[in-house]
Amino acid sequence: MKHSCSGVILAGGLSTRYGGVNKAFLRVGGVRILDRLFAVYRQVFDEIILVTNNPIEFLEWDALIVSDIFPFRSSLTGVHAGLFYANHPFAFFSACDTPFLKKEVVETLLELTDPADDLVIPQTSKGLEPLCAAYSKRCLKVAEDHLRANKLKIQLALQKGRIKKIPEERLREKDPELVSFFNVNTPEDLARAEQMLAAGSATEG
Repeated sequence: MKHSCSGVILAGGLSTRYGGVNKAFLRVGGVRILDRLFAVYRQVFDEIILVTNNPIEFLEWDALIVSDIFPFRSSLTGVHAGLFYANHPFAFFSACDTPFLKKEVVETLLELTDPADDLVIPQTSKGLEPLCAAYSKRCLKVAEDHLRANKLKIQLALQKGRIKKIPEERLREKDPELVSFFNVNTPEDLARAEQMLAAGSATEG
């Protein structure tokens, strides 16, 4: 089922903890993380947007490839760009280093999204997950105001909006181990991802 929501993948990070390697192209179980994300996105979204400052590297993917509008490297900058180019009233965001994002988690968030919401975001025991969340286009102006003021933290920018927090127990119904929120930030994380896959605690999409 396709939703009235754009799917955005942020691939513009500096990857400082991975020596500058583009994490989107790292392989887990022999499959590039970005390919894993696209396998999920293609089932859910009729518009896929990829935000990157190196567009030439991503030409093989069927997506609208865009770059940051503001000259800052931050997640909020990527969220701003994704919202700016999105053609739907909402946009779902994921980082390019999440190999185990589950379609069912994405669909749960979208099914719980109401037109009155500014942000629909998972909340686990570790906190809020702003890069596995659905943002209203209304967040665009707020994000822009904060970026112009050089305030780069997503949660500060959106804390006054109408936020719907999806509790951990609801998320675990679709993703018992919460693997959708696992990021590969370091070589050690990549090794752990392989172990998770081998152990069966993380499965495809």
